[in-house]
Amino acid sequence: MLDLEDLYGSAVAAAGEEVVLRRPEQVSDPERISFAVCWLPTAESLKAYPNLKLAMSIGAGVNDLLDNPGLRPEIAIARVRDPHQAALMAGYAAHEVLHVSRGFSALARSAAEVRWAPLPMRPPEDTIVAVLGNGTMGAAVTKALRALGFSLRVACRTAPAEPIDGVRYFSGPDGVIEATTGAHFVINALPLTPATENVLNERLFAAMAAESWLIQIGRGEHLVEADLVRALDAGQLAGATLDVFREEPLPENHPFWQDSRLRITPHIASDSMPEVVGEQIVATARELRDGIPLSLGVERARGY
Repeated sequence: MLDLEDLYGSAVAAAGEEVVLRRPEQVSDPERISFAVCWLPTAESLKAYPNLKLAMSIGAGVNDLLDNPGLRPEIAIARVRDPHQAALMAGYAAHEVLHVSRGFSALARSAAEVRWAPLPMRPPEDTIVAVLGNGTMGAAVTKALRALGFSLRVACRTAPAEPIDGVRYFSGPDGVIEATTGAHFVINALPLTPATENVLNERLFAAMAAESWLIQIGRGEHLVEADLVRALDAGQLAGATLDVFREEPLPENHPFWQDSRLRITPHIASDSMPEVVGEQIVATARELRDGIPLSLGVERARGY
């Protein structure tokens, strides 16, 4: 369990005196609590505060709040939006595309065997990368990979107001499949909604280029794990980079740990900076107090 007071207490104190973080066991009068800072809260933990008006997630995703039966419909939802988090996510995705496309794993094995074994190269523009999602995270990933010269396709809910030159955008009900058809890499940065759950499935994998690569940095519930294994066994996918999972931490007996075709990281593609979180908690609390629209608010109907 994360100790949010330990992580962000100092940052909140530095940002303003109006807000004081308290752990649940430190709250003597639950009726006075109107603002909850959350990470994977249980239904009972939220029901404990009858006058709660706002729940704010410290992460980019809010599905743990939207789906929480302890959060009444009238309670507002907000989330942290850290620009550093997007830059970290873009760096992670770019690293994985470069690592795989340049064959760095094979080069490392050659070096370990004391073999001088150069690999053939191809221009980045000949590699098609599909980015699923064009929010803060997805847009940062697209911008970084476009700067490296890759051919970019983006699946997004609606056409962007400020498209990046040279990037093809696909929207509408078939946007995801259109963007991924023939792609050598698919990077999932979608929010988790009823429409995107299980989106990384047999149909999507079949649309990708043969021996392609999946980079999963969205939410664990996006991936149909059995479909991924079948696509790997069939050679449709050469491998996958997985940073998020349906169950976290990934259980020790999960077969993914032993699958050499997978590159596994422990949900570290990005993280939010404590000082940014502290400032945004205080700013959101002031907006709530003053009755003004929440600049970091989430639209329940859209899911983000």
